[in-house]
Amino acid sequence: MPYDWPERRDGPVPDTEVTLWAREQLVRRIERAEHISTRVARAMREVPRHVFVPADLLDRAYEDGPLPIGDGQTISQPTVVALMSDALQLQGNERILEIGTGSGYQAAVLSRLCADVQSLEVVEALADRARAALASVGYDNVQVHLRDGFFGMPELAPFDGVIITAAPAEVPVRLLEQLREGGRMVVPVGPVFGVQHLLVLRKHQGQVERTNLGPVRFVPMVGG
Repeated sequence: MPYDWPERRDGPVPDTEVTLWAREQLVRRIERAEHISTRVARAMREVPRHVFVPADLLDRAYEDGPLPIGDGQTISQPTVVALMSDALQLQGNERILEIGTGSGYQAAVLSRLCADVQSLEVVEALADRARAALASVGYDNVQVHLRDGFFGMPELAPFDGVIITAAPAEVPVRLLEQLREGGRMVVPVGPVFGVQHLLVLRKHQGQVERTNLGPVRFVPMVGG
């Protein structure tokens, strides 16, 4: 099917035969390459990624790669979004803290998998655009806050899960403290120009269990 994309004028581009087809092909490729749950695959099929990309990149919305969204930030590769969402092992009733709203796409996927997402963004323009995109698709269980992600939201802690969509040099201790017993944190850790690793940290009986999902490349986490 040719990529005959409609023009974006006022507001987001609605789903069309083209966007539905392109999204289905993307999710099928991810399913073939990665072991993700049926729930995560269903969420990826539901969320219209084209709503969260800049208008001039609309025809690239369903490529399996990151795209620039302005202010030196990117919308994450769909495969990485699927893997990070899957690593949280959400059942549907969880409260999640997301650090780094960016485009809002990761939060949108999480909103289909849990009860509530509190998402923190340090760049005001990105926070505003993400709020608008999320509102346009009716995902009202995501709240976007303009604040420094390194400090989290202690007033609402503990959270069932914490997901960080930019790479700190080390695991942020303050955020780990806001994770409940039994909860999971998914975070890429490493230097800007060095090797980063996607880690899953789980609190269990007062200890932190660590799983390394492999090398990744994220923009650096700023603030703190």
